[in-house]
Amino acid sequence: MNLKIRTSISFVLLLFIVQGCGVYSLSGASTKAKTIEIDQFFNNTDLGPANLGPTFTNRLRDYYQQNSQLKIVSENGELHVEGIIAEYRFSNVAPVSTGNPNEPNYAALSRLTIVVKVTYEDTTEPTNNFKDQSFSFYRDFDNSANFTAIQEDLEKRVIDQILILIFNATVANW
Repeated sequence: MNLKIRTSISFVLLLFIVQGCGVYSLSGASTKAKTIEIDQFFNNTDLGPANLGPTFTNRLRDYYQQNSQLKIVSENGELHVEGIIAEYRFSNVAPVSTGNPNEPNYAALSRLTIVVKVTYEDTTEPTNNFKDQSFSFYRDFDNSANFTAIQEDLEKRVIDQILILIFNATVANW
C-alpha cells in the first residue's frame, strides 16, 4: 500500500478517535447551565450553633465551585438552590441494660442528625426541578464523650455527606 493512502487512512481514523473524546468530570456533573445561584440557608431549628446556616451555605458554595464548572452568581443563575436547615436533633442509640432492675438502662451511643430541605430550579432542564426535598445524614458518638469537644467535627462530617447528596441530586443527576 502506498504511503499516501496509509497516511490518509490514519488521518481519518485519528479524526474519528478525537471526535469521540470529550471532557469527563470525575464529579459526574452533567448540566448545560453555566451559572448557579445559591441562597443563604437559614437554621430553622431550636438547636445547633448560631452560625450553622452561614457555615452550611459557604460550604455548599465551595463544594459546587470545587466540583463543577459552574460560576456562582448572586442573582439570575440558570440553576437556583435555596433551602433551610430543618432539623438538628439528638437521639439515643445502642441501649445498654444495667442488668439491675433498680437501675435505669442507658444509651452507650448518641446520634446527631441534620436534615436540610432544598428547593432546586434548573431553567435549562425544568424536569430536574424539585421543591422541599429533604437531605439528611447522621453520625453516632460515644455518650461518654464531651460533646462540645467533638461537636465541630461531627457537624463537619454530617454536612460533608449532605453536600454530596445535594450535589448529586442537582447537577450530577444520580
